Amino acid sequence: MSNVTMEATTILPVLKKKLAFLSGKTHRDKTRLHVTRMAALHCRDIEELRVMMLLLFQNVIPAEVSLVCVVKPDEFWDKKVTHFCFWKEKDRLGFEVILVSANKLTRYIEPCQLTDDFGGSLDYDHNDWLNKRLVFEKFTKESTSLLDELSIINDSDKSSSVDKDKSADCALLPSFDPETVLQTGHELLSELQQRRFNGSEGGGAGQGAWCPMEEELLAQPQVMKLLDSLREQYTRYQELCRQRNKRTQLDEIHTKVMQVVTWLQGPGSELLKTHQAIGDSIRAAQALQQKHEEIESQHSEWFAVYVELNQQIAALLSGGEEEEVTELKALQQQLSDVCYRQAAHLESRQNVLQAAQAFHSTTQELSQQLDGLLGMLCADVAPADGASIQQNLKLLEEKLQTVEAGLSSLRQKGGLVLEQMCSQPSWSLEPETESPTGEQQDNVQHIQAVMEEMQLRKQRCEDMVDVRRLKMLQMVQLFKCEEDALQAVEWLSELLDALLKTHIRLGDDSQETRTMLDKHRKFVDVAQSTYDYGRQLLQATVVLCQSLRCTTRSSGETLPRLNRVWKQFSVSAEERQQRLELALNFHTAAERVFQQECVEAESLDEVDSSGKTLLDRLTMPIIFPDGYTYTDKLCFFT
Repeated sequence: MSNVTMEATTILPVLKKKLAFLSGKTHRDKTRLHVTRMAALHCRDIEELRVMMLLLFQNVIPAEVSLVCVVKPDEFWDKKVTHFCFWKEKDRLGFEVILVSANKLTRYIEPCQLTDDFGGSLDYDHNDWLNKRLVFEKFTKESTSLLDELSIINDSDKSSSVDKDKSADCALLPSFDPETVLQTGHELLSELQQRRFNGSEGGGAGQGAWCPMEEELLAQPQVMKLLDSLREQYTRYQELCRQRNKRTQLDEIHTKVMQVVTWLQGPGSELLKTHQAIGDSIRAAQALQQKHEEIESQHSEWFAVYVELNQQIAALLSGGEEEEVTELKALQQQLSDVCYRQAAHLESRQNVLQAAQAFHSTTQELSQQLDGLLGMLCADVAPADGASIQQNLKLLEEKLQTVEAGLSSLRQKGGLVLEQMCSQPSWSLEPETESPTGEQQDNVQHIQAVMEEMQLRKQRCEDMVDVRRLKMLQMVQLFKCEEDALQAVEWLSELLDALLKTHIRLGDDSQETRTMLDKHRKFVDVAQSTYDYGRQLLQATVVLCQSLRCTTRSSGETLPRLNRVWKQFSVSAEERQQRLELALNFHTAAERVFQQECVEAESLDEVDSSGKTLLDRLTMPIIFPDGYTYTDKLCFFT
């Protein structure tokens, strides 16, 4: 099959009909020879047949052939007159051509070297030979073309950098599938080697045993050489594809990284920069929180791409070259820096919004507490007694403490909002050169204004609480004074009752009477103190009522009662003192008489006179200023 320029595919119909085929073997002297049939060549005359056979010999038969036997069919000798002069072409052809009949071929070729068509015993399957011939030609053509293409592709990659366009990817695709061509070659080589092995095993069995044709033996090294060359070029091509695929993958990663970085540094950052407000109420802060969640949702899609890219980069770093690893690490670092910076901005914004919501919520609660306290302070206080005043005062103090705690919490949460806003990450690489935005300054001013307003409202409420506390304490004092004044009246009434009902004895002697007189003076002093204390309390109630701008029950009831009881007590006490003094005079005069040995008439008259005066005094009733008359029992011992 080597050195053959004519392909079987060009004369495939003729070969399938066995109108033309070459059955070449060796001569007895070991020189190569070919046998062909003249019947395979259809021509109009002998000369045309001669010319076609010369062309066949020149293009097909190898140069090492020394003899060509042209077999003429029997009917050919009957119908045609042959005048072939191939001996004249011997020098030009390089071999001798003779015309022989089929029954004379054995003179030149042994029967074991001839096929059954020429009366020999050579084992030859024309269809099998034709199929292998077609497979060989197809493999040779495809592998040769594929080798050229792969060589061009591999060599072009060395001399020029890899193009990043799609056209470069298309240039990497050869006309034939290398795997398919290699598989075809391996199957062809395997079959040729198997036939050779079987032929070598059966070579000693006899002359009729089949042995591979020489062209099959020559085809094996050619197929092996093509396979070796194809494997080498295909290995280089696979490596080239791997490098280009890796380059393409790197380019895709670079493109996706830049897309993520561009969006995060562009639209993503603008979204966060344009939404820096904290709202002026809890409802506004909640609306801003909802908008921030939408922004976070948009960022989460790009962060998912970041995670995927990071995994791809990590996978490529494990098996990449030094230059690729450096590039991948740079991309990974750039992507991580941008994503982490953006995530920090999102988290900082979330913290600010949460702190702002807490601040506005506390502001709303504190405002409601101040409104409740103010409403309580503005309401009129008309308690029925001191206990209810104490209860209202306690409730007022509790509300004031709640307001103070709320204001303290508001300051704490306002400071937290300011701290969160001041600690936000910088958008530039030099944070010291970045000045706060106008919106952020407005936020700071708003928070400070709210805290100052709440402090002012709380201060006004405290002033009103002080006034209300003083008023309620005065009311407590008023009720206390009224109660104590009533108690003083009761005490004074009890003293009057004791004076009238129990202080009736005048004593049995001067000494006892004198003692009773001293006790009476002390008793009167106690009543005087009680009366003075009651009047002072009533005077205090008058002052407190004027301060509170209200009326008191004491002015209409307690004071007249106190004065009436005191006048009754004064009259009774004066009468009691007069009687004790008269009794003391009587006892003194009587004791002097008892001490005299000789009683004088004047002494007796003095005793009689003092005794009558005392009796007259005792029989006189006590007349109070209001006209009431009181008559007590006589308790006098003579």
